[in-house]
Amino acid sequence: MASIRDIARIAGASPASVSRILNNDPTFHINAETRKRVIEVAKKLHYSKDRKRRGPKQKDPQLSLALILRYNKEREINDPYFLNMHIGINQEAKKWHLKVDQPFNAEDPVKDWNILANYGAVIIEGQMTPAAIKHIQSINPNTIFIDVNTNIFGCNIVRNDFIEEITYILDTLYNLGHKNIVYIGGKSEIIDLTGNIVSKQNDLRENGYIGWMKMHNLDKYCKSFITDWSTASALEAGKKILQLKDRPTSVIVGSDPMALGVYKAFNDAGINIPNDISIVSFDDVELNRYLTPTLSSVYMNTNEMGRIAVRLAKDLITEAVKIPLTITCHSQLNIRDSIISIEKER
Repeated sequence: MASIRDIARIAGASPASVSRILNNDPTFHINAETRKRVIEVAKKLHYSKDRKRRGPKQKDPQLSLALILRYNKEREINDPYFLNMHIGINQEAKKWHLKVDQPFNAEDPVKDWNILANYGAVIIEGQMTPAAIKHIQSINPNTIFIDVNTNIFGCNIVRNDFIEEITYILDTLYNLGHKNIVYIGGKSEIIDLTGNIVSKQNDLRENGYIGWMKMHNLDKYCKSFITDWSTASALEAGKKILQLKDRPTSVIVGSDPMALGVYKAFNDAGINIPNDISIVSFDDVELNRYLTPTLSSVYMNTNEMGRIAVRLAKDLITEAVKIPLTITCHSQLNIRDSIISIEKER
């Protein structure tokens, strides 16, 4: 059962004010908008002044979130992008007194999706098939998909801006004289309700890269090296790039762990970064400051992405949000020593 403190936290009012509003205190004066918001939140959370005062406090299911992660704990620990997102979700939920449960992970062999009906809202990490999305929404309409890159089927989405950022990176390199630019990345995996990968699609960064190169009449240089997102596979992609007859002047890499593999491939071959080839990546982990040369990379505050998803969940629980929302979180390209300007096309 929701308490006055729960209502106060979510409605943005003091517990004393909430108490006086809900008890219809005729001597208490407060603006009409705050009064209305407190009453709406109380109704939404099924608050009752007649609830039992004794016994252990029961947590209102409306004040709980189900979090469905894409990967297991071991994978998450090794990937700061998703780890910081999870931390942000937990921190923001604690701030609003929302309980976070992880009933299962997307890759778990046994899952009961119907249990999601018991939660005020659901946050799901990653992309799913249209049939899976429709089924989940029928169980709990307050579902938010985080870290997806398309507006799909009327979903609530919290996404990054990497499709826009790839254009900014390419514009930056082009203005520095680079035309022969290649891309290393991986595919976007789409899963069904069982957690199985049913299709792999071009990552939107790859699509953005291809479209930009064609738009600038650089088709002859347009080459994508698609891997499994691992450091080892990126190392092999780096070796293939060095075998090209017309060696590129710059490389865009889909993640920092992959960039480590590219660094090794180039260093092993005696290729100087950035004098021979410039490199830019995504993630911007702290390690980048200690590489030689320091790695230029795109920083996305995934901790804040997680927090934003929780704030959206809170609004879905307590407010009458009438249209699905797509929230785009903007990133920042931090340029360091791995990129230089070139005077002429090589």
